[in-house]
Amino acid sequence: MSIPVVTVGQRQEDLVGGLERLHGPVTVVRRCTELPELLAACQSGLARAAVIAEGSEGLTASLVDRLGAVGVAVIALTGDADEAARLRKIGVASTLASVEAAELSERIADAVAQLTGAARPANLSAAADTGAALAADPVQPDADAEGHPSGELIVVWGPAGSPGRTTVAVNIAGEMAADGRDVLLVDADTYGASVAAVLGLLDESAGLAQACRLADQGLLDSDALRKVAATVATASGTFRVLTGITRADRWTELRTTALALVLERARQIAEVVVVDTGFCLEADEELSFDTMAPRRNAATLRPLELADSVYAIGAADPVGVPRMVRALAELEGAVPQASPTVVMNKVRASSVGRAPERQLRDAWERYGPASELKAFLPYDAAAADAALLAGSLLLEASPDSALRRAIRDLVCAPDQRKSKSSVFSSTPRRRAKD
Repeated sequence: MSIPVVTVGQRQEDLVGGLERLHGPVTVVRRCTELPELLAACQSGLARAAVIAEGSEGLTASLVDRLGAVGVAVIALTGDADEAARLRKIGVASTLASVEAAELSERIADAVAQLTGAARPANLSAAADTGAALAADPVQPDADAEGHPSGELIVVWGPAGSPGRTTVAVNIAGEMAADGRDVLLVDADTYGASVAAVLGLLDESAGLAQACRLADQGLLDSDALRKVAATVATASGTFRVLTGITRADRWTELRTTALALVLERARQIAEVVVVDTGFCLEADEELSFDTMAPRRNAATLRPLELADSVYAIGAADPVGVPRMVRALAELEGAVPQASPTVVMNKVRASSVGRAPERQLRDAWERYGPASELKAFLPYDAAAADAALLAGSLLLEASPDSALRRAIRDLVCAPDQRKSKSSVFSSTPRRRAKD
């Protein structure tokens, strides 16, 4: 099996000469002067591996992802342990800059085999190294002390038309924080990010965009993530927030690979990560001939793919219900593994009729998808407006409101919720204990 390789860097002459003298399966087919030239060569299908002899500091997670998408493994040469650690975080195998040609050939074959799942060439007899072991001594970064993701990832999603995604997401985060959970709220809506406005935060910083930039460069650790996240303190608890992009045209800053790394790191520092997403599930490749271009809707699709729990929020009115039905069908096609908890928001008799919950359930059973209606949130405009005006949560602005109690029951006490109970019951309810 032949492995065509492209190289970049000033030391490539010695590198190329050494590989060519081996007369093995690794063959240098092009020598590039800079990374953009190397990327173009790889995307043309010219190579299966790229060796970065110099300039590895220009590698980002997005660039490595683009190379991996076209089946090209990346190997970088460096003598810096910190740079080797950074490269490992973005998925790049590294080895010493002084590596011998024979060993480099073996590492190239190992990296290609790991990427493609194919066997190494038979005439390379050395034992294969795993991707994590490709950094040779003394460039041996310390083991990642961050651990594996353990926090729960909750995604709040819903169709177009302002069904109340952000209101629900923000108050889910607040209620869980009030229960003593360590919570991080992420605004990943690329069409209308509004978490900062709802919470009365200054959003010039766009915390999620900052985190994505650091992740793309391999510099996002727990301390860095905590630093870019804003802290929201309430009377009942404290949680952190990664605010969304300040303008819709900044969506290119939330690249898929970087966002996935941010969410992975978020789950390492928080017990619960709540993500407020946009509405659109359309695959961007259907809108553009360039499948390697940034994908705007990936900021919605990727969290849904990684989610432990999905809350699908729909508006309970003659327009919102059909939108929800169509959106759930789209969700099933786009993210088959998602099993959403369907929640009807803004439930009121004036838009549905008498006994609105019963009306909605009957209509859903006749015309709705297989997903069951799990919860109803009442239309409480006064409470929602009071919270929005104060830039606070419902638990602070209207702690006894029916809407606040319904959201709390949704996420904090589901076992106490009766599936047929009405949010319009006149029976007094005790205020939930903070």
